[in-house]
Amino acid sequence: MSSLAERLAAARQEAAARAAARSAAQEAAPQEVAQEDAREIEETPPASSLRADVAAGPEAGQGTAPDEAPAPGLHRGPAPDAPALEVPAPDARVPDAPVPDAPVPDRRRPDGAGRVAGDLPQRRSTDMPQRRALVAQQQERTEELKASVHAELLKQLGPHLYDVEMDQQELDRQVRTVLADVLGGQERPLSTSDRARVTQEITDDILGYGPIEAYLRDPDVSEIMVNGHDSVWLERHGRLEQADAHFTDEAHLRRTIDKIVSRIGRRVDESSPMVDARLADGSRVNAVVPPLAIDGSALTIRKFATDPYTVADLVRFGSLTEAAREFLEAAVRGRLNVIVSGSTGAGKTTTLNVLSGFIPDDERIVTIEDAAELQLKQAHVVRLESRPANIEGKGAVTIRDLVRNSLRMRPDRIIVGEVRDASALDMLQAMNTGHDGSICTLHSNGPRDTLSRLETMVLMAGMELPVRAIREQVASAVDLIVHQTRFKDGSRRITHITEVERMEGDVITLQDIFTFDTAAGFDKDGRALGHLRPTGLRPTVLDKLSYANVTVDPLLFATDRYR
Repeated sequence: MSSLAERLAAARQEAAARAAARSAAQEAAPQEVAQEDAREIEETPPASSLRADVAAGPEAGQGTAPDEAPAPGLHRGPAPDAPALEVPAPDARVPDAPVPDAPVPDRRRPDGAGRVAGDLPQRRSTDMPQRRALVAQQQERTEELKASVHAELLKQLGPHLYDVEMDQQELDRQVRTVLADVLGGQERPLSTSDRARVTQEITDDILGYGPIEAYLRDPDVSEIMVNGHDSVWLERHGRLEQADAHFTDEAHLRRTIDKIVSRIGRRVDESSPMVDARLADGSRVNAVVPPLAIDGSALTIRKFATDPYTVADLVRFGSLTEAAREFLEAAVRGRLNVIVSGSTGAGKTTTLNVLSGFIPDDERIVTIEDAAELQLKQAHVVRLESRPANIEGKGAVTIRDLVRNSLRMRPDRIIVGEVRDASALDMLQAMNTGHDGSICTLHSNGPRDTLSRLETMVLMAGMELPVRAIREQVASAVDLIVHQTRFKDGSRRITHITEVERMEGDVITLQDIFTFDTAAGFDKDGRALGHLRPTGLRPTVLDKLSYANVTVDPLLFATDRYR
């Protein structure tokens, strides 16, 4: 059988010969020429058929030499002993072979290699479920490993973990040594990064407070809020954000809460589902457990800096100005009675710590708190802490009991962390009975509200005192109100330094010495632009300060120096 190329060449030669013959006889027989053209078209194989035969290769048959073209009129079919060759009809079309898409260069690959268009998205769509399943499987495997290592660690160390007499550094060394041995004996190998992570998580869980331990070490985090075992929130730089951490389950969270409160001799359970506690560094802790907490136990930790803020820090932060600092220092050294007020999280305890730093070292200070948070640097300090009732409902010691008892401890100064109940009456009486220079905090929305709340808390004592008598006591006992506000941008600023003057009729008159300039507005990032400014009024307490041999520059209260 002739090869396809030879057949094509012969057909073209025959067509050329016939065309030459037609051009000679075209004028004589035009109709016969047209019929001959139609026959030539029918006998010529289509190009798609030829391409298909070429793709079949030379094995399709033996052909003659290219120069051995059959003469016109000879039979062009296959030889008798050769397989028949099917020639498609003139109108039959053989589908073209699929041509692959041109490679599209991938810009992310440094070698400049390309990828076939439309292939990568499909590969991604098929790979994503596999990746997610692999990550979930790896996390499950890590959790199983942590549980088994944790159990083995508890078995080996036993009661040493809860030995209060053991040094913390020695306990930490033992835990890490045993942990390394236990991890080394595991059948499932771990990569270096996984081993370090598992070691840190188990160490935090045994020696610290589990998944929140890392945030307790983070100096930028000021508050940690746990809303159930799977929801942890942080306050960082005054803004709330959700943390990438969670407890294993509710039992894990409850174990962490019990570890915190048991270290200061307190408990939390269904009979006593709320508790206030503190960490070793003085950070404030509040916990609420079911049935009061509907969606799981709630834990709130307000951290305090390892190195407490100083007055220089508050000036640098913009919480107060240098003039206000000088006046407040003179007020504390001159033994004025000061109330620090503000909303929750406004920084009252920090300001109280700073003010207490102005107290001279030769005075005896008694501090009274629900949970000890104050960090005084003076040498002669007696710290007292209230105590809740035990499981039988007995043994409670309140702030009011401690204030009454402190009067018999020969205090020069009494500092109450927070006045929130009937202890306000005893605090006022202490201020009015020779214990000048006392400082306390309470919640309020402003200086005037501070006095109203103080009156309300005095009435909570159950004494049938006339309102005028209570106000006279307040006007006589309190000299200054330092009010602090937390702004929307997260900054905490002192907005009022107000003097309590005297009674005028049934109203206590107040006089602002410094106020925050709210007219300055905010910048494009929402930060407050104002600062504390003097009102230009001379405080009447300057006479009282002069009796204590403390002088204040009158120019501190001039307004023209800030223009």
